[in-house]
Amino acid sequence: MTRIRQVKTSFTAGEISPLLLGRGDLRAYENGAKTLDNVTIHPTGGVSRRNGLYFIDAIAGPGRLVAFEFNTEQTYLLAIINHTILIYHQGVQVATITAPWTEEQIRQITWTQSADTLLLCHPNVPPKKLIRLGDTSWQLLDWEFQTDSTTNAVQQPYYKYAAESMTITPSGTTGTITLTTNGAVFQSTHANTRLRIAGKEVLINSISSPTVVNATVIQTLANTNPTTDWAEQAFSPLHGWPQCAVFHQDRLVIGGSRDLPNRLWFSQSGQLWNFNKGTGLDDESIEFSLLSDQVNAIRALFSGRHLQVFTSGAEWIVIGSPLTPQSIQLNRQTRIGAVMERYIPPVNVDGATLFVGRTGQELREFLYADVEQAYQANDLAILARHLFNQPVDQAFDPLSRVLYAPLSDGTLATLTLYRTESVSAWSRMKTNGNFLSVCAIGNDMYVLVERNGYYLIEKFTADARMDSALSGSANPPTATWSGLSHLDGQTVQIIADGIVQPSKTVISGMVTLDKPARDVIMGLKFTHRIEPLPANAYTLDGVGRTLRLVDVTFRLHDTQALTIDSGRGPKDIALRRLGHDNLLDAPPPLTSGDIKLRAFGWHRDSSQPLWQITQDMPLPCTILSVTMQLKVNE
Repeated sequence: MTRIRQVKTSFTAGEISPLLLGRGDLRAYENGAKTLDNVTIHPTGGVSRRNGLYFIDAIAGPGRLVAFEFNTEQTYLLAIINHTILIYHQGVQVATITAPWTEEQIRQITWTQSADTLLLCHPNVPPKKLIRLGDTSWQLLDWEFQTDSTTNAVQQPYYKYAAESMTITPSGTTGTITLTTNGAVFQSTHANTRLRIAGKEVLINSISSPTVVNATVIQTLANTNPTTDWAEQAFSPLHGWPQCAVFHQDRLVIGGSRDLPNRLWFSQSGQLWNFNKGTGLDDESIEFSLLSDQVNAIRALFSGRHLQVFTSGAEWIVIGSPLTPQSIQLNRQTRIGAVMERYIPPVNVDGATLFVGRTGQELREFLYADVEQAYQANDLAILARHLFNQPVDQAFDPLSRVLYAPLSDGTLATLTLYRTESVSAWSRMKTNGNFLSVCAIGNDMYVLVERNGYYLIEKFTADARMDSALSGSANPPTATWSGLSHLDGQTVQIIADGIVQPSKTVISGMVTLDKPARDVIMGLKFTHRIEPLPANAYTLDGVGRTLRLVDVTFRLHDTQALTIDSGRGPKDIALRRLGHDNLLDAPPPLTSGDIKLRAFGWHRDSSQPLWQITQDMPLPCTILSVTMQLKVNE
């Protein structure tokens, strides 16, 4: 028999697809795992039981979370739900705003922020701007394009939706007139919209027929001759509203609309609400369409090294330093396409823009490559295709360097990213419910979770240790604790004065402990699970060989509980080593260092992992490395 020692020094490849279980030649095999549930992978290589979720508030229904960061001190969480925006500051609701979006429309809302103004777009709803006036004072207003104080012309985008040959004939040059076209153009929803005829504006008052409308002249028209030089306002109830917007090089950039999905509009430089093209001077407005072999409906804009345009079929960049009507250039970079069913905001990580591919199974890293002098879009999910599937949102936590992506099945895919050290590690988080949305504000990560019919805002917190958790203090100690109405009828774990207590069922929002306590934390149980990949066949000199795990050594850091099954049932080896037989007697101390466990029994199926950790105890656990000694039957 041959003895072999295998050392796993890190988990920086994360959980990898079952389709790769035969690829022991890959570097990812050495640093990967078969299962990583409810753990956080550190950029340095270790893996820890994930933070718990602290309960913030219960809201009326599903929606999505949006960050509003005025500065590093004044940050807010927005919860957009059916016809309502809820605004939170430091975990407390400070304002409620009536909003126009239905529950179904919320998934397509896009947003961008500048200082104290957040712009929100939906192709079927007039765009809005949310303005912060103070911590508790907010306004939601319609966009207002700049109006010329002399001529009363509105400096908004215009476009001729009718055929180029279509003419329009005014009955007069001032006052109230009729406008007649030589073909059917007008519909009832044209009322109260503007036309620009030979550079002059009129306002439609009413529609007489598909070819005739009544209008008020805003700017005196040149004459009453038929002309093909006319257009109508680009955004309207008839033709839809902006798809998305972003601020770039001191301009407001609007990307696409319902009826012009592949068009871009740039405001005048320094005048964010002025889209008058003028005579093409350097600081004047710009507009153009993305023309290619297919219609590229714009899904998202991102201001980075260049203006990045993510469409249904390709990724483009707009370059020009600075952007002017003469210097601007549009270049297609890759042909991936962005997800269409909902808006998933692109996220910047170390200069790369992460976006979800159109298939919903790709997380692409849109990154400029100096060698090629072009952008590439590598797939970061290729080794974990089983795990990343149909995301509904995403956000990046810069402190832990983890990307969070709720999936359509209610789980949360997480990706630890650290490009400098080539770390790209996937894991999965589960909870007693469904993750719906996620939002990063500073170093805080919030989630919207549906639990047992309740919709809850919660925050990842190291001290929570459980999900949907609440903490409390009392002096003198008390046995009855209330405030848990969001968990009515559910069983909660309890840590009282640092000691894990028996679980209790919440009744009428209350829990009664076996004995009084001063400080408690209560919340829902979650289980973390770690399974290694099968022993590497390359090391074993072939597959199908009978082998035995002789012993396994875990290097731990600040761990209070470690439950491992090496073939003879689960055992908490950390407590056993320290002489703690019962967690209910006293809180175990934090343990760091090596813990060795002997194992027994031969394994004829070398495709199965040799040990596993499955633990629901709400105590910290961090594994830095694992060393296994194996015997192989020759």
